[in-house]
Amino acid sequence: MTCQTESSSTSSRKPTRREALATGGKAAAGIAVAALAPPHVHAAEDNTIRLALIGCGGRGSGAAGNALSVPDGGPVKLFAMADLFENRLAASHKALSQRFAPQVDVPPERRLVGFGAYRRAIDLLRPGDVAMLTGYAGWRPLQLEYAVAKGIHVFMEKSFATDPPGVRRIIAASEAAEKKNLKIAAGLMCRHSPARHELIRRIRDGALGEIQLIRGYRMQPVGPMGPKPDDVQELHWQIRNFTRFFWVSGGLYAEMDIHQIDEICWLKDALPVSAHGIGGRAPDSTDRSQNLDSHHVEYTFADGAKALFDARYLSNCFNEFATFVHGSKRAAQFSGQTHAPTVHTYRDQRVAKDNIDWRAEADPYTPWQAEWNALIAAIRGDTPHNEARRAALSNLADIMGRAAIHSGKIVTWDEAYESDFQWCPGLDRLADDTPPPVQPDAAGRYPAPTPGTWIEL
Repeated sequence: MTCQTESSSTSSRKPTRREALATGGKAAAGIAVAALAPPHVHAAEDNTIRLALIGCGGRGSGAAGNALSVPDGGPVKLFAMADLFENRLAASHKALSQRFAPQVDVPPERRLVGFGAYRRAIDLLRPGDVAMLTGYAGWRPLQLEYAVAKGIHVFMEKSFATDPPGVRRIIAASEAAEKKNLKIAAGLMCRHSPARHELIRRIRDGALGEIQLIRGYRMQPVGPMGPKPDDVQELHWQIRNFTRFFWVSGGLYAEMDIHQIDEICWLKDALPVSAHGIGGRAPDSTDRSQNLDSHHVEYTFADGAKALFDARYLSNCFNEFATFVHGSKRAAQFSGQTHAPTVHTYRDQRVAKDNIDWRAEADPYTPWQAEWNALIAAIRGDTPHNEARRAALSNLADIMGRAAIHSGKIVTWDEAYESDFQWCPGLDRLADDTPPPVQPDAAGRYPAPTPGTWIEL
């Protein structure tokens, strides 16, 4: 890797495991289902909240659609767009213009491409506007830092950092945002589900008894990454296939499974003290990426309670996409297929449809819409809204589990938080002609974890 390391800020105070979730149980702050607050006077005379979409893939385009669909949220306009790749930006602009023509005002001069495009997009915003950080997690910390320094509100998609120094940068930026009264929404959208909040309330009131076990699953087929075409630049190939490379996204495990791991921490109202994991790759795998295809993590909490998380990305296998919690009195389901608010309790520990004794009411909005309703309401009403610290620490729990799987060792919370390991030192200065930090072997395969010898903390 030839890029130089750029200095980064770190949080001055290490969080406790429980402190990070202090705001998670405040249901009223996390749900945007009632009518939005009356519009607060915006810094701009026309009272329009401008958006800069930074990262124009499917996830970013979907978030922009939610932002432009907030009910009774006052005028919101897409004002600038930025991406590393022009074709992605063009496709996003076309699709959003077709759906939201009156709200899309992004002429060619505000469609920005390249590694520095995020800065130019943020520079076009005014106080009271929102920078949408929906690109790659490797760049999330520096983009958040820049937006906060410019006094701009932020929506940032998951995941939030690929390694512990990135997590600490997110926390430090969150603290700086608090001092400026900036709003930061983090893309763990299930935190805005009223159904889930109702089950959390019941759990805290003792309906399940003492929490003894939490189980999370994300088992679904994900195809292998094939060979790189000869006409594609190596750096571009790795970035475009972001979930396949640890330095870009943290890998498929970190990028996709953070939702279930955040739900585990939320249910327990704590962060784990240690993680132990196993993982592997099918012997006939043709995948050239860095990912394993099977993952299992056992998280341990300070009181000895356990949480298990399983992910498998193979075809023709049993699939599961859900989170369950078991207390000393009974069990409950907390989440369902593709983050559906499948929320109910059982009469005892038997998890079966014929054993359900209570179901939550249906959510009025999708969680993706609800998180935007909450952010716009906070901006209009000038109410506190900063999810960055909590999200970063759930991200660290994710990183901790990944490191345990990859290394074959037990990883503690303190080891994970204090680690200075970076996948790509100097990522902040990456340029289009910079060699990527990993290279393929002669067969076109990239380095994958070998437990017992692999180091990532």
